[in-house]
Amino acid sequence: MSYLTTPRCRLFYQDTAEGDPSQKEKPAVLFVNGWAISSRYWKPLVDRLSPAFRCITYDQSGTGRTVIEGLDPDFTIEGFADEAGRLIEHLGLTGSRNLHIVGHSMGGMVATELCIRYNDALLSATILACGIFEETAFTSLGLMFLGGLIDVSMNFRNIFLVEPLRSLFIKRAATGHIDKEYSDIIIEDFTTSNKEATNAVGKFSIDPDALREYTRSVIGIESPVLCCVGMADRTIPPEGTVTLFEKRKTLSKSPTRLLQFMSLGHLPMLEDTVHFAEELKKHFDFASQFYKKTPPTEPLAERVQIP
Repeated sequence: MSYLTTPRCRLFYQDTAEGDPSQKEKPAVLFVNGWAISSRYWKPLVDRLSPAFRCITYDQSGTGRTVIEGLDPDFTIEGFADEAGRLIEHLGLTGSRNLHIVGHSMGGMVATELCIRYNDALLSATILACGIFEETAFTSLGLMFLGGLIDVSMNFRNIFLVEPLRSLFIKRAATGHIDKEYSDIIIEDFTTSNKEATNAVGKFSIDPDALREYTRSVIGIESPVLCCVGMADRTIPPEGTVTLFEKRKTLSKSPTRLLQFMSLGHLPMLEDTVHFAEELKKHFDFASQFYKKTPPTEPLAERVQIP
């Protein structure tokens, strides 16, 4: 575990190559966190993937062990991408096509921006539980209402430290079972995250202009993209990820795959680590083959459902 000093913050990160330098020869996977959570929730997945991949996690400014005291960072998609970009460059991951980027929830928006910036280094993108919606008066009203709920939840977030609200909060995030260690992490991260950062992230995640730009960027990713969603997600409507897949399938010439976990919620990496890791490996292997002289013969757009 290390710190990288940037103009925004002292960025805490973990790189499996620190303990095993031979991992620098393996494909790298950068994980981008969701809203108001540190990188600790990736650990079970990293443990599964690290024998074959160099895994890199980090705490975005405003969460976990990253320090922003005395600084005034820009809490926008571009600002969060700037700090992750500093990490990518610091670790020397821009020189060859050897990087997979995985973004969860609002981290999908940041991950997509990184995919566009580091196109020449990118092997694949995975967007998990970060969808879009057709713009109607109804959805606009719903997003406005959700923005108000974000303000309220941040002002009274300590109520989620006590039962029964604590359990209700976890059940909203995860439909399947997750270990107590990680439910404790989710609650702790949410209640201790930087309020200004968490408010800003919550609001740009539902901003119509930001969502339109996000859609254009996802369509513009030239590498293989995996859209993944738990169809029992109670945090973000899962239909949005399906819509994103359909948009990219129609408008992009690059491979796109939709992975639907029919009985999981917002945290597949914790609810079913084994199967989620297996599907990521398949996606990573497909992407590696895609860039070889003889590309794979699988369809450019595919939908997979897992019970």
